[in-house]
Amino acid sequence: MAEEKRSRKTGGDRVAVICTALRRAIIERALSPGDRLPEDSLGERFGVSRTIARSALGQLAAEGLVDLRRNRIAVVAVPSFEDARDIFDIRVDLERQVVRHLAGKLTEAQVKQLRAIVDAEHQARHGTEGISIRLATEFHVRLAEMTGKPVLIRYVTEICYRAGLSLAVFSRPHSSECAVNEHLELIEAIRTGPADKACALMDEHLEAVAARALLQSSGAKSRDLMDILAPYTE
Repeated sequence: MAEEKRSRKTGGDRVAVICTALRRAIIERALSPGDRLPEDSLGERFGVSRTIARSALGQLAAEGLVDLRRNRIAVVAVPSFEDARDIFDIRVDLERQVVRHLAGKLTEAQVKQLRAIVDAEHQARHGTEGISIRLATEFHVRLAEMTGKPVLIRYVTEICYRAGLSLAVFSRPHSSECAVNEHLELIEAIRTGPADKACALMDEHLEAVAARALLQSSGAKSRDLMDILAPYTE
């Protein structure tokens, strides 16, 4: 019984590793919407069985990042423009709840953690846009985690990653410096309160993200999955 429990835990850990890597690859645009995700290639790249790879793909499908098609073919999801707009509308409502829970209650340690993420965003501003999107996503996920509300954390995390996927589909070059400055303003507004003011600022920030990014479709590319995922298995 103990051995079986350890085996389940090990399998679950491997699924989590694959999910984390694929989420990051999708948000950083190493993987593009529509890219195929064969179970055998994933298994080989991550050193796991096809069963574990399939479980990871199933979890990502439940999160809306992967589409499972006939004959067990999995691809990175391709959201429509309407889906993308709906995702941002829902995100505004969810993150407003995050702000209401945190306004006026952030500890100095939490403020330091958030500023560290923003500092990383600042350092990455001249790099690839995918890195900036991933760091911006981590900022919002970390805010949700600070509420200590499991259900809220789950839904905000999922919607943030789906928003990141939408940015990979409908995007145009924009200044990452804008997001850095807006995140710094958000930290201060949430730290000091009141909640209504901080919520209004979060609304403005998310609407600005959508306005800066949801404009045009990126072109599809043909690349080798094994090469794409190599940096995410280290």
